[in-house]
Amino acid sequence: MANTSRSPAAGGFLIAIGAILGAIIGLFLEQPTAGFLIGSGGGIVIAILIWLLDRGR
Repeated sequence: MANTSRSPAAGGFLIAIGAILGAIIGLFLEQPTAGFLIGSGGGIVIAILIWLLDRGR
């Protein structure tokens, strides 16, 4: 029988997208640094949630 191990889910993409989208939205609000930090924080939170859910399986 073949050993079929599942690959873990990756959340790094969400952190990068959060940072980029946050900076773009922040540009429109004239606060790119704040947008970057908020977007990065949101991406990190979502990545941690994905990690926790994946770890439980």
